[in-house]
Amino acid sequence: MTNRLSALQEARAGYQPKLPAVLRNGANQVSLTEGENQYPAYDQETLEGLFPNTYGLPIITFEEGSSAGQAAFKVGVILSGGQAPGGHNVIAGLYDGLKSLNPANELLGFKGGPQGLMDNDFVTFTDEFINDYRNTGGFDIIGSGRTKLEEEEQFDLVAANCEKEGVAALVIIGGDDSNTNACVLAEYYAGKNVPIKVVGCPKTIDGDLKNEFIETSFGFDTATKVYSELIGNIQRDANSAKKYYHFIRVMGRSASHIALECALQTQPNMCLISEEIEKDGLTLEQVAEQITDVVVKRAAKDLNFGVILIPEGIIEFVPAMKTLIGELNDLLAHGKTAEEFLGAQDEVALEALGLTAASAASFISIPPAIRKQFVMDRDPHGNVQVSLIESEKMLIEMVKRQLDVKKAAGEYNGKFASQNHFFGYEGRCAAPNNFDADYCYSLGYTAAALLGAGKTGYLSSVRNLTQGADNWIAGGIPVTSMMNIERRHGHDKPVIKKALVELDGSPFQTFVANRDQWAAENCYVYPGPIQYFGPAEVCDQTTITIQLEQN
Repeated sequence: MTNRLSALQEARAGYQPKLPAVLRNGANQVSLTEGENQYPAYDQETLEGLFPNTYGLPIITFEEGSSAGQAAFKVGVILSGGQAPGGHNVIAGLYDGLKSLNPANELLGFKGGPQGLMDNDFVTFTDEFINDYRNTGGFDIIGSGRTKLEEEEQFDLVAANCEKEGVAALVIIGGDDSNTNACVLAEYYAGKNVPIKVVGCPKTIDGDLKNEFIETSFGFDTATKVYSELIGNIQRDANSAKKYYHFIRVMGRSASHIALECALQTQPNMCLISEEIEKDGLTLEQVAEQITDVVVKRAAKDLNFGVILIPEGIIEFVPAMKTLIGELNDLLAHGKTAEEFLGAQDEVALEALGLTAASAASFISIPPAIRKQFVMDRDPHGNVQVSLIESEKMLIEMVKRQLDVKKAAGEYNGKFASQNHFFGYEGRCAAPNNFDADYCYSLGYTAAALLGAGKTGYLSSVRNLTQGADNWIAGGIPVTSMMNIERRHGHDKPVIKKALVELDGSPFQTFVANRDQWAAENCYVYPGPIQYFGPAEVCDQTTITIQLEQN
């Protein structure tokens, strides 16, 4: 059978994303207002020295007006890092915005992410090409990649390729690392008087690229709604069968925004928040004890089932486990083997291999099947791949052990059967919901307006997102204002600071105010699948997280 479009694909192909009112007549019909200069919250002196040409730039807001006609120019665009719903609409908005500036403008899509810039591997977009990808999920229009642009030789190669093709500007669609690279690239070209402007667009389903001017990264809204549908389905099943505890790990290695939003959407019996665990200094055993206490209390009400959400990066937020991982990384990088650690029978043997007494005890506390994941799965740098650790299975085994102890002591008389799940790739390439379709298109269009104004070192910004697209505010924020200095691979590096769950923020505090009731009772909410057509309150709602934050 030949490839065909689904009925939904055909219907969505004709959807025209909404734009902020100021951009409705084209990127050439706006005026630019510069606000206050923006500075990073941390490491200001160091960052000013590293970014003398792009530091302390003003916030930019677009208003109704008009700009002078300008000569046609070429722009290159890449998708960088993991996929997120709406990436195709960013490119479509960028394309349409550039054409509104000058119909002769051209957009080149470099294939496979940053590597495509270095290989000079690209496609020139046309109306026909772009139209096939409007309002669709995925990054398959040009593919993505994780190559980092960090070395001057890379910058020079990219500049040479851009000069060869007549490219005057680059748009990098990516997360915090990708836009850090964009900022470094913009600074390098400005310092060398290379006539290439660089603008970024904020992407990541993890939700950890945000601040006052970047209210959410694109893809977070759609991905969390996809996961919430699945979680709701499992809650309905749990409440029907009444015999399983479902441990569900969701994406979000560096922050727990996805887990928190899904909890607010679905009201599970329990949701672990990594940032809270780190603040409280809990051990993994103590985390398991918290789950065990909920299981025991529910069993007393004859409720031997439930749903528990676990953020992907929880291991790195447990202080003892973070220390263990650091020690393992160091020892594995300096000659010790995975087999030696797996063959050690006790803490004494582990200490002989180089682990501290505390880390040896932590390693022994981990179920044997999971220990392999701590030492066998390593990245090209020799580091443990934390995202591959099946923390949901680990916690199941630890809870089982604690329940057995309580049962023997007469403190628990329930039944415990478990199912484990990991929701990750299911949400990354979903067709964008109406919010992300509109938001992404607006981000791309705004990036075009920034380039039309000759700006570099900026991140496209569309804010006031809870007030409807008519009232969205389009503009740009200097990337240097989001940066700090972090220690990575033994070196101090400027990077965009990840936004973690704020424990004093309204989303987390709303969760805290309700979680005891959710644990004791079945307060499940069933969001259902994403709706593209129908009432605005069903189809165009933003995440609960951003609603609470904006309130």
